[in-house]
Amino acid sequence: MNPFKRLASQTAIYGLPTIIGRLLNYLLVPLYTYNFSTSEYGTVNEMYAYVSFLLIILTYGMETALFNFSVRSENKDRVYSTILVCVGMTSAVFIAGLWFFSQPIATLIRYPHHPEYIIWFGLVLGLDAISSIAFAKLREQQKPKTFAAIKTLNIVVNIFFNLFFIVYCKHQFEQSQASWVRSFYSPEIGIGYIFISNVIASAVTLLVQIPSFLRVFSPLQRGAGGIWDFSLLKTILLYALPLLVAGLAGMTNETMDRILLKYLLPADVALQQNGIYGACYKISIIMTIFIQTFRYAAEPFFFSHSAEKDARSVYARVMNYFVIICLVIFLGTWMNISWIQYFIGADFRAGISVVPILLLANFCLGVFLNLSIWYKLTDTTKWGAYLTITGAVITLIGNFVFIPRFGYMASAWTTLVCYAGMMVISYFIGNKHYPVNYDLRRFLGYVALSLLLFAFSLYLRIESNGIDIIVKNLLLVLFLIIVFIFERKKLFVKKYESQDHQ
Repeated sequence: MNPFKRLASQTAIYGLPTIIGRLLNYLLVPLYTYNFSTSEYGTVNEMYAYVSFLLIILTYGMETALFNFSVRSENKDRVYSTILVCVGMTSAVFIAGLWFFSQPIATLIRYPHHPEYIIWFGLVLGLDAISSIAFAKLREQQKPKTFAAIKTLNIVVNIFFNLFFIVYCKHQFEQSQASWVRSFYSPEIGIGYIFISNVIASAVTLLVQIPSFLRVFSPLQRGAGGIWDFSLLKTILLYALPLLVAGLAGMTNETMDRILLKYLLPADVALQQNGIYGACYKISIIMTIFIQTFRYAAEPFFFSHSAEKDARSVYARVMNYFVIICLVIFLGTWMNISWIQYFIGADFRAGISVVPILLLANFCLGVFLNLSIWYKLTDTTKWGAYLTITGAVITLIGNFVFIPRFGYMASAWTTLVCYAGMMVISYFIGNKHYPVNYDLRRFLGYVALSLLLFAFSLYLRIESNGIDIIVKNLLLVLFLIIVFIFERKKLFVKKYESQDHQ
């Protein structure tokens, strides 16, 4: 199959459960923002920020290491089982530690009356860390349909129990004194049911993957030396640990602002601002969905295609299409913000102005992730750590200096500056170590065009909402037409040059 068609098809399959799941989870945002206060949602936002950090620690770069070493090894099962056992053991120790120290940790993060949050999230993190290796194996084997099916199951279970607890059980509890729901449901748990639903979904996801674990640990595989190789593990860890540092620094860039808002703002507004910022962050979810689904397919694709003669030209073309799609998402979201904003409660819409900033920030992150292939293919993963640490420094300085004065707006602008800086630095350093002939002029031209149309939309003042939506979407159509003209012209020129060469 044509490599671009294969990448596109696998991105679509990987993306299907992610897109559906994120959209369904996106539909849970109004459920949360219409049922819980801004401060309660701020707590949810903060807790999941901790999860993002800790999951990076628990997987410590082993997903990317699995791709890298599986490509090079004759015994792929031994690579997989070695990584799986290692992550499984560290996850078990982590769960036990959080369970034992739940009360001191809860007190430390200012939730002394809710040590159960720590236990629940310990289970979620441990189970998800093990599952992430199984999912990485499916990606390495290029089994996107199986990957999609299990991901979809996780999403369905999570959403089902959210609706079960927050809607059905709450309604039954309030309507009937004799309801069976009263035997296990308590309204005092409140947002805790969001976390409990996640625990159940994570457990179910791991359970359905047990058969794949058993196949690796079968007597046949044990005889082939497929379970554990300590010398291999040392080599894997040397490759993966810089990715852990890079992952932690990257997660600092992505989620630290939602933690710092609580500690750098006055206590009476901190959680409210956190909740508003977190809800508005969700509106930029479409960009995040595309980047994540693309990464699922692109990372193994880049590794598997690296030995081909045309690898670098393929990477350049992939980047071009990636930029176009991201800019369409940016414009499409903003041009329809007048009705998209109603997906969050009225109290949360005060922060809607952060949406275009966060969309552009995530666009820069997506480009950076595409560029990062140079240090992964050249086994210089330390550069990934250096780049993301640079971003983390920008994130920390920007948030510490400006949050006390500008609140969540400082967080949004700092995120954009951080990712844009990482993107630019990675391009110039990568061009020295693994030069790829990216079409920089076309890239900057499309970005400039999208920003020009965005700026023009800000000056439009149309009283009718219907006409406003139509006019702004015509700006999106204009972008698509211009891009089509230039891309068609480029393809025509290439075809002409190829025929002339022949």
